[in-house]
Amino acid sequence: MTYRWPRPQTLVITVVLATLSAALLTFSRPVEMLVDGQRVVSDVPPVTTVSDKVYVPLRSMAEALGARTVVQGNTIEVLRGKQSLRVKVGDRHATIDGEPFTMAHAPFRVRGRVMIGLKPISDAFGVRTNYNPHTGRINVITQ
Repeated sequence: MTYRWPRPQTLVITVVLATLSAALLTFSRPVEMLVDGQRVVSDVPPVTTVSDKVYVPLRSMAEALGARTVVQGNTIEVLRGKQSLRVKVGDRHATIDGEPFTMAHAPFRVRGRVMIGLKPISDAFGVRTNYNPHTGRINVITQ
């Protein structure tokens, strides 16, 4: 078997695709989380999907809302005053203030951090949440 050089068209297409990919990565912005206008810092950034779903690190968001987080294995309970949210990694079933609640997507881990959708946070703590994919900004507004 002998080696055949790639055709020039294959080389041109490869160079164009590599350049476009590099440009997209260079100009992409990380998603920014804000609670009442204050930036939330986390070692794990929010995760976004192609369909504009967004998942935030639970502990970072909870701390920004003034809540405390209790972790027992894969079960996480977030307490903010008399409000509570209890979730389990990999399970769509949760409780909000002791009442059953089913999430659209189960919480998952990214580099050891539990990621959760915005709706359970909004429902549990009575805050308004908004994600703007054009600006790459998550806004959480408390009452």
